[in-house]
Amino acid sequence: MDFSKVSEELKKRGYEVSVFDTGREAAEYLNGKIDAETVGIGGSATVEKIGLYELLATHNEVFWHWKQDPGTARRKAMSAQVYVTSANALAETGEIINIDGVGNRVAATLFGHEKVYFVIGRNKLAATYEEAVWRARNVAAPGRARQLGRKTPCAAGEPKCYDCQSPERLCRGMVVLFGPMSGMKAEVVLIDEELGL
Repeated sequence: MDFSKVSEELKKRGYEVSVFDTGREAAEYLNGKIDAETVGIGGSATVEKIGLYELLATHNEVFWHWKQDPGTARRKAMSAQVYVTSANALAETGEIINIDGVGNRVAATLFGHEKVYFVIGRNKLAATYEEAVWRARNVAAPGRARQLGRKTPCAAGEPKCYDCQSPERLCRGMVVLFGPMSGMKAEVVLIDEELGL
C-alpha cells in the first residue's frame, strides 16, 4: 500500500511518521527506539499481534492492563514516560480517531507522556475524516464488542453503531486528534498489514 498521502498529511500536522512492510519490522523498530523507560500500553489488538509487549518488557518497565492487574496497570500506564496504542481509524487527511469505554486509552493520547506512539495497520485507513469516524463507530467498536461477548445491539445484530444505552456499551467516548497535543511528541507507525479491528 502507498502510505505517501497520509504520511505527508500527518507530517504537516506535526507527527513523526515511520512506515514498515510488516508488524515484525515495526516491533523491532519500536523496541530499538524505546529503551530504559516506563511504558504504558493501551488496549490494542495491533500491539498484541506484533508482540511488542514481550520485546519491550525485557528492557523497560511496561504497564499493560491486558497483561497485569487492570486497575493498577491502567493507573501506572497513565504516568509512564512513553505510551503506545493504536487507532480505530486514520483518515488519509491526517485525523486519528479513537473510541473508548473506560477512557484510559484516549486520555493517555491527550496528556501526560513525553511521547505517544500510534501503531496502525493498513486496514484502519479511511479516505476522509467522515469515513474514518464511520469506520471507528461501525467497524472497530462493534467488532470489539463481539470479541468481548458484550450484550449490546452491535454485538448481537448487524455490526453497526446503534447509539445504544446498554450498560455494556464500549463506545462511551470518542477522541479526534487533529495533531499531537501541545508539549507532547507523537509518532505514527504505519504497517502494511491488516492488524487489529
